[in-house]
Amino acid sequence: MRIHTLTCLNQFSEVMLFNVKFLRRVVTVLTCDGEMGRAAVSRSLIALVIVALVVLGTVVFMVYRQVQPTPETVTAPGKVRVAVLFDVGGRGDLSFNDMAALGAENAKRDFGVEVEYNTPKSLAHMIPLLEELSKSGKYDLLILVGFLWVDALNKTADKFPQQKYALIDASTGVKRNNVAEFVFKEQEGAAIVGILASGMAREIQRELGERGPIKVGAVAGMSIPPLWRFHIGYLFGVKYFEMKTGEKVEFFWTYTGKFDDPALGYSAARTFLGQGVKVLYGLAGLTHVGMFNAVIDWNERGEGKALALGQDASQEWFNPKYIPLSGSKRVDVATYKAVEMVVKGEWKGGLIVLGYAEQGVGVWDLEGVKYFAQIAYESGQLKGLTPEDVVRIVKDVRGKYIKSDVEAIARELEGLIAAGKIAFKDPASEEEYLSIIRELEKGNLNAALAKGSVG
Repeated sequence: MRIHTLTCLNQFSEVMLFNVKFLRRVVTVLTCDGEMGRAAVSRSLIALVIVALVVLGTVVFMVYRQVQPTPETVTAPGKVRVAVLFDVGGRGDLSFNDMAALGAENAKRDFGVEVEYNTPKSLAHMIPLLEELSKSGKYDLLILVGFLWVDALNKTADKFPQQKYALIDASTGVKRNNVAEFVFKEQEGAAIVGILASGMAREIQRELGERGPIKVGAVAGMSIPPLWRFHIGYLFGVKYFEMKTGEKVEFFWTYTGKFDDPALGYSAARTFLGQGVKVLYGLAGLTHVGMFNAVIDWNERGEGKALALGQDASQEWFNPKYIPLSGSKRVDVATYKAVEMVVKGEWKGGLIVLGYAEQGVGVWDLEGVKYFAQIAYESGQLKGLTPEDVVRIVKDVRGKYIKSDVEAIARELEGLIAAGKIAFKDPASEEEYLSIIRELEKGNLNAALAKGSVG
């Protein structure tokens, strides 16, 4: 299977160091007690920042915190000027904002553009900030990172038709010639994760000498369209594995209803683990940090054997022994492509969807694992291990639990997706989404496809 590689790792690591002010701010959000215990709290605090913006729309439901604006300008020769406007969380999240900065830095390196970074003080500051920068006429492109910018963009873009905007990982629902909206085919990456999760769960079950159906699950945030797509893709991958191997897989999924509650994620994960689930996929932002902690405790306390999977940024460094894999959503690729369109005079407004063929989704390779581990190490979040240790452990765990037959199945499906032989449906309503899920549960994989067929 193809897994994505980050570029310009050494050059960009200097600008990705952890924002201490942001950590102090978000640490106050988390208060965990009861079953999680002090150890779980410590781990949650360490990792709280990395998943703040893990899925589209999650930040809409978070507590909005005041931060000071952090303008930073990196000048380079060239005529094109770009401003990247982060979400209110700002740099240092080891997730969406930092990946957007990575894409901008790569574009700066390759195209010689001038790049400026800015973080709004708060949600209320987004509209005046966007209007101010738009009115200035200084920028060839304004890049807006995340769903929180939708309202500000809807209220600003039509006032400045000559200003180009790129909205990353969100859509306004309105097609404008001056706005490019980059979204992702979450189903494609999640389908590959579903195959790998099933294979890993199978090996754990064999290791324990257990019989019966293989059990995999996911802890999700709220029922919103991006999570519908993750659900469809993940379940499709599980059923694809089932079809190819003839081995029964039992699937578990829950919406916690929150993206900022690690205690809730911990509790949901404990419920699944108690039911025999061997691999859990985190799709709930801060909430699935609690899921990570539950899986770690489950193993460390000798209650059983299980693994956890991350999403969007590489999260293996959090505990590589029990988190050997993360799905990727390449915000850096979207940011780079937006700048490239301006530089090359190939601007196109409207919706731009990135999937496997566009290197927009996938599974993090070991180079990506090392990159995020290095940032965590330099910011003091990676404790007791070096980035090289993380890579070594992840490689060993993947080698132990992902067997060659499972890799072959994943490569096969990836090939169908990348070649455009199959394409997933994008449900337009919750009713359509639930209908697809019901059919997938029956084993009807083609119900999830808008193009092509399998089986």
